[in-house]
Formats: sequence, C-alpha cells, structure tokens
Amino acid sequence: MLTKRRRISTATPLTGVDVVLADLDGVVYAGQKAIPYAVESLNRAAETLRVGYITNNAARTDRSVADHLTELGLDVAATDVVTSPQAAVRLLAGQAPAGSRILVVGGEGLVSEVEKAGFVVTRSADDSPAAVVQGFAPEVGWTQLAEASFALHPAADGSAIPWIATNTDWTIPVARGIAPGNGTLVSAVHTAVGRLPIVAGKPEVAIFVEAVDRFRAKQALFIGDRLDTDILGANRAEIPSALVLTGIDRAKQVLAADAKSRPTFILDDLRQLHEPYPETEFSRDGSSASVNGATVRIRGAEVEIVAEGDGAINLLRAACAVIWKSGRPIYGLNVPERLYQGR
Repeated sequence: MLTKRRRISTATPLTGVDVVLADLDGVVYAGQKAIPYAVESLNRAAETLRVGYITNNAARTDRSVADHLTELGLDVAATDVVTSPQAAVRLLAGQAPAGSRILVVGGEGLVSEVEKAGFVVTRSADDSPAAVVQGFAPEVGWTQLAEASFALHPAADGSAIPWIATNTDWTIPVARGIAPGNGTLVSAVHTAVGRLPIVAGKPEVAIFVEAVDRFRAKQALFIGDRLDTDILGANRAEIPSALVLTGIDRAKQVLAADAKSRPTFILDDLRQLHEPYPETEFSRDGSSASVNGATVRIRGAEVEIVAEGDGAINLLRAACAVIWKSGRPIYGLNVPERLYQGR
C-alpha cells in the first residue's frame, strides 16, 4: 500500500534553474547530425534561461563547436562553449611556469587553448617541456604517445613533470557508432610511465567549475548521456543532473547506476525538460515505488512490474527508484527485460 494518493507535480526539470549546461555528443548531436528534439528543446530553454555547452571533446576549438551548433539551428557563440582543453589550461596554469614549453598530444582544440594561455607548444620530448597536456584527436597515434611517454619518465633524480589529460572517456559516440575515446590513449601512456594524469574534464570537477564561474550560475542543471562521466561529474560538483537516453547509457545502465552516478532526472529526450516531472511515491516498507501510475516492487530477489502506468519512461523511473532505494546491487536482483528492452 502506498503512503498517500498520487500527487500531481507541475514542476519541470527546469524549475528554479538559471543556467542549463548541456553535454554535446549524445545529447545535442551524434556525429554531424542533431539528435531528434534536441535543438528545438534547447532553443525553447534559451528563451528564458542561459544555456551553455560543455564538452570533453578536445579535438575542436570552441569556435568550431559553436559554428557546428549554429548550423544545427542553435544560437551559440564561442563563449557559450566550455571545452575540456579550457579546463586543462586552467589546471596547467597552476602546474607549469607562465610562458613555459608544453608538450601537447592532441589536435587544434587543445593547441589553440594552450597557446592562448601564453604557453609555447612543442611536439617533442627533446625540447625539455615543463609539462605534458594530452587530449583526443583522430590523428593521434603511436608517435605522439611515445613522445609523451619519453617526456613523462622520471629524471635521474626521480623528479617528473606534470601530466594533464583533458578527459579519460573510454568511448566517444560518432555517426557510425561507438569509437575508442581519449581514455584509451591516456591508458597507453599510463602503461608506459606507470602513473596517472591530473584530469580536467568530466567526471572531474575542473570543467564544471570553469562553466559555473563563466556563466555565473546560481542554480545550474547539467544534461548528459553518460553515467560514468556526465552524471558522476555533476554529482561531484554538486550540480543537479538530467540523464537523457539518447546517447551512450540507456535504461539497462541507469537501472544499475551506483550511488555516485545517479541522475536527478531521467529523460527519454529533451522535450521532457519542459514537461512536469512526476514525483515518486514509495510504499510504507519501501518495497515498491510508483510514478504516475507505473508501479514496480521488489519481492525477494524479484523485481516485479505491478502496473504499467502511462508511459515506459515512468516505469523506468519507478524501477530505478525502488532498486536504488533498496541499496542492493543489481546483480543480486532478477530484473525483467521489459524494463530496458529496446531502450
């Protein structure tokens, strides 16, 4: 038995928000194409709120990202885009002397930010760089990774220069599917040198600090498609988050999300930013959860669908709520495929 009758909420995920921070890959676009409903939903939000864009992609400049978004139908300036290279340079300023030589592994997006900050870019360990900054670019290969490894090996006295990575995403969504991300390239260097870099991008906090400071956000909402970078990072930065199921992580992954990677809101697509977000009601013993008539309970090791409700997204929200509240690991439960099949 539920503790009270169903309550109708009129609050949307945007209620009380002054700045929307949106990830790009998997949220706004996949490859060169816009994700359905993303552009019109973000344009609608921009009518009353500040909208900024955050990306771990280090291959492009903020200007090229803004131009791409503009081509898709969004009204975006370069200053509306926060990139992981910008966050990396913010960290670099505290790690290397001003104007020093920096070995850059990556593309134009990273080189541009390092140079704008007054550092000198090199591609060779023989130039005795003061630090290494590493980011993704499609052209990065063995030669560049080897130069980073040579530069990062400790000197004879045991000292070693700083190493900053823009991000450590294991994968990146592109038009043809899912491809290896910067995390795989960072891992190659890590294997060679036996240590880990300082990371600027999601899920670390530096990129969120850069965004909040730039947009002077008092109550931000972050929108992402990945639990392990987007949502974990927002939680670490203490920013409410929305997971949209249009990119990397889908229903099966969100059901299994650990306590550090759970979003505030779960959305099928960005149209639901503007729709009332239903409240979750639990039974007295916490064994069942209901969202707009969709009810899911846990009995023993079985996760059971009690009522379908008025939409698959509410059924997923109810299932997540009761599984997360139980504190039990997902591998100890029998979850019906209907909760995540095809989603």
